[in-house]
Order: sequence, then C-alpha cells, then structure tokens
Amino acid sequence: MAQRLFSAFLLASSLLIASTPARADKDAVQFGSNINVAEGRSIHDAVCFFCSVNAKGDIDHDVVVFFGNVHIAHQSSHDVVVFFGSVRVDDDAAIGHDLVNFFGTTHLGENASVGGDAVVMFGGMSAADSVNIAGSRVAQPIWVFWTPLIVLGLVISLIVREVRSHRRRQYYAAYGYPGMQQPMPPPQPQTQPQPQGPVQQQ
Repeated sequence: MAQRLFSAFLLASSLLIASTPARADKDAVQFGSNINVAEGRSIHDAVCFFCSVNAKGDIDHDVVVFFGNVHIAHQSSHDVVVFFGSVRVDDDAAIGHDLVNFFGTTHLGENASVGGDAVVMFGGMSAADSVNIAGSRVAQPIWVFWTPLIVLGLVISLIVREVRSHRRRQYYAAYGYPGMQQPMPPPQPQTQPQPQGPVQQQ
C-alpha cells in the first residue's frame, strides 16, 4: 500500500516524462483550463493543474488533477489521482485501476467499479452498497491530519509562553518594573552616642 501511494504521488511527473510523441495528440495537459471529454470521444492521459476534468467520454489511461475536480461519467481505464479536489464517479461508471484522492471528497455511484484500490487520504468517501472495489478500500478522515498538528501547535505555544514569562520574571527581579523607580531603602535606626570616660558623681 505504501508503494502504491508513493507511486501515485509521483504519477504526474512520470506522465509528463513518459508520454511518447505518438500519443501526444491524444494527451490533454492543461494549467488553469478545464478538460472536457465529450460523450463518444476519448483521450489518452488527462493532466490538469488548477482545473478540473469532466469526462463524459472515455479516458484510455491516467487522470491526474492538482487543485481541481474529476467527473467520470463512463470509463477511465487506469489510475485516477487527485490532490485537493473531489472525485465523482457516476452510476455504472468504471475506473480500471487505482483511485487515490488526497485532501478531498469522493463519491461513487450505483454499480460503479474500481479495478484496484480506492484510497482517500484526509477526506471523505461516500459509496453506494452496489459499488465494486477489487482492491483495498482506505478512507482517512481530515481530522486524522489536522488533530496532531493542532495539538503540536498548542504545545509549542504553551512552551513559548512559559519561556517568555520566565524571562520576564527574571528581568523584573533583576531590574524592577520598567518605568518605575527603585524603592528607597528604609531609614536605619539612630543610636544614642555613648558618653566618653567615667561618669563623676556629685
């Protein structure tokens, strides 16, 4: 499973490197512009940065989206990987291999199928009872990610506050409060001078 997640994380860069010129005319790579696959049409790979993929037709290989959403209405033959976005698979639609979603929500419709693993990290997944997932189903909610960070932040804030308070107390103890004069020491009691020599009696 760890190897699959690592492979999914590197999938986008490998697609950009491994795409051959013969398939370049069927690859769709966009930055900021949505990718739409019309019904009855097909493309090979779909890679989208800050945009979404709406596939009513077929995708013959991989779908990789950063900061966008994916809609599969019919079939995506290989992997679907999404970072910070949602995935929606319609009724009777299919993903041929793995479905991986980081920091997003995933919805699988009636009779939808996933040929490999369905992994949703730090997000939510809703799936109909009729969904067929051939591999593992893993869903980690968002609080699993944020709770340790929040606790760590609170601990660090508490430590910093205590250190500053300790240093402030040390400063006040050494120099007094800023803008205030040091208190005057109390007067020393005066002693009566002792008579010199022996006292003569009358």
